Amino acid sequence: MSGTIIGPAHYAAWRSTPLGHITERLESEALLGLAGPLPGRRVLDIGCGDGTLSGRLVVAGANVTAIDADPDMIAAARTVTPGASFLIGDGCRLPFAEASFDLAVMNTVLCLVEGRRAALSEAVRVLRGGGRLVIGELGRWSSWAAARRIRGWLGAGLWRQAHFSSAASLADEVTAAGLMVEAVRGAVFFPPWAWAARLVAPFDPYFGRMSTFGAAYIAMAARKP
Repeated sequence: MSGTIIGPAHYAAWRSTPLGHITERLESEALLGLAGPLPGRRVLDIGCGDGTLSGRLVVAGANVTAIDADPDMIAAARTVTPGASFLIGDGCRLPFAEASFDLAVMNTVLCLVEGRRAALSEAVRVLRGGGRLVIGELGRWSSWAAARRIRGWLGAGLWRQAHFSSAASLADEVTAAGLMVEAVRGAVFFPPWAWAARLVAPFDPYFGRMSTFGAAYIAMAARKP
């Protein structure tokens, strides 16, 4: 899904920068902090990209299946995370039976796909009753979103088509898909500058528990009845 736009080399280059390293760490902590117990859980990583998040899930003890539409992403993921099962496929048409997983994760996936409703519906379908969906999305009310919108207006195809969410709008979508929202966290409350990231990062989790306004990243957990 996301892999049709950004390749593995882009992710690797981003993580190699101080800003990218700090930002990804905070986003991952916010997302995984809402996942609940992971040992022995059947987890589906939808739009897995280069497999970095899948790797963290495996280390935490989960039984991970991951899917992405981009063959290059899947090839990179298999190299990075041999402990997970990786498949090439469309997140809007998942090749799994109903109630196959205890947990599904979608990290910055909905923001980059046209079929948001279909992707959510499929994630819900493959969850067992009582299973959890954890989503990480790009926050609407942040300096990052403003900068990305400007880049889109100037012709950057990725950001021209991107969707930015507020906690309220994301909750409405998740509820409409048949899930019950359980928790929301914000992350990345600093502008896209490395010095600001270093300064604010120690306090970022505290801000994220208080509000999502100003957060570049919103993590949400919802349960299937």
